[in-house]
Amino acid sequence: MPLTLARKAAGAAALAAAIVSFSASPGYCAWYDSLDPSNWFAEKYKPEVQPDVPADKIYSDGLAKLEDRNFEGATQKFDDLDKRYAYSDWSRKAVLMTAYSNYEGQKYDDAISASKRYLQRYPATKDAAYAQYLMAMSQYKQIPDVTRDQERSEKALVALQELVQKYPTSEYAADAKAKIQITRDQLAGKEMEVGRFYLEKRNFPAAINRFREVVSKYQTTRHAEEALERLAEAYMAIGITAEAQTAAAVLGHNYPDSQWYKDAYALLQNGGLEPREEKSSWLSKIYRGVMGRTASAE
Repeated sequence: MPLTLARKAAGAAALAAAIVSFSASPGYCAWYDSLDPSNWFAEKYKPEVQPDVPADKIYSDGLAKLEDRNFEGATQKFDDLDKRYAYSDWSRKAVLMTAYSNYEGQKYDDAISASKRYLQRYPATKDAAYAQYLMAMSQYKQIPDVTRDQERSEKALVALQELVQKYPTSEYAADAKAKIQITRDQLAGKEMEVGRFYLEKRNFPAAINRFREVVSKYQTTRHAEEALERLAEAYMAIGITAEAQTAAAVLGHNYPDSQWYKDAYALLQNGGLEPREEKSSWLSKIYRGVMGRTASAE
């Protein structure tokens, strides 16, 4: 028994010596370090330290790229300035210039996003009107022809109207008012195109609905004359002569020298009728309201 215990003690001592020897070796150190979680990602994720660049230097670089018509490069500079100096006055300038750079580069959706961001952060600043103008013009520049969907036209109209309502004394208000009229004319043109299609297909109720939309919402556009004449045509076709006579009478009262009035007058004469306004007609009520608002504005 004593011999057996002695052998076991000797074996244990040898094992301990081996462990001490391994732990002191370079291989053990590497193995042990690999078990430390803090070392797992040390090689893969090294923090990138960006050098400090003065805000005015980044801003000047962005302006230089604008001067060279490198709009994408300018946008990158202004985005970088916004991130580095967040919520400072430099950030405010950067967001506005990002919108402008995208607008000039014809990246209109990006310009809209930057303009909205500016208005959300800085709604009371002196440049808010310009941000609204950039947003409105970015919608306006994307208005398609009348054969296509007019969602862009509707968005442009809303943005332009907001500009006039919120910033009526700004230097952009006059241009916005002019473009509102153009945009309304575009929307009326779309209604007229669809109305003519229905009229040609002899779907008179559908045609009337489209022409009614024009005279109800877009009376001051160039399409109003034709819409009134087309209403006279459609009402005559379905035998509602009182409304046809009213449409011709309103047309003659507002556009007496129009070729459309001459056509409507001839149409009624062929049916043995004359233009005559029915005061209870929806058409009569609409145009009395228009004349009243015009007089008040004057």
